[in-house]
Amino acid sequence: MTTPKKMYRGQLIDLTESEIAQMQAAAEAAAADKIIMAATNAREKRNAKLSDSDWTQMNDSPLTNEQKTAWATYRQELRDISDLDAWPNLANEDWPLEP
Repeated sequence: MTTPKKMYRGQLIDLTESEIAQMQAAAEAAAADKIIMAATNAREKRNAKLSDSDWTQMNDSPLTNEQKTAWATYRQELRDISDLDAWPNLANEDWPLEP
């Protein structure tokens, strides 16, 4: 593996171990930030889907008991979505479908 280099006074020189460590730490921090952002976005999407389906579980909902059960199952799948191996980088097919 070649040592990363930098331009210094017109010369291409090797980075020091400290500079390499700083670059690696910055890359790791950026990767962690990306995961945090993906998780935040997925939670917001999930919460919106739960909020949009709250009406299905109300006593005065026009749904049959069978339909309410289907919606309750869907809502539980939304709550459990963070347990998926793909979390938080979910593909469209990872999301449960509305009944």
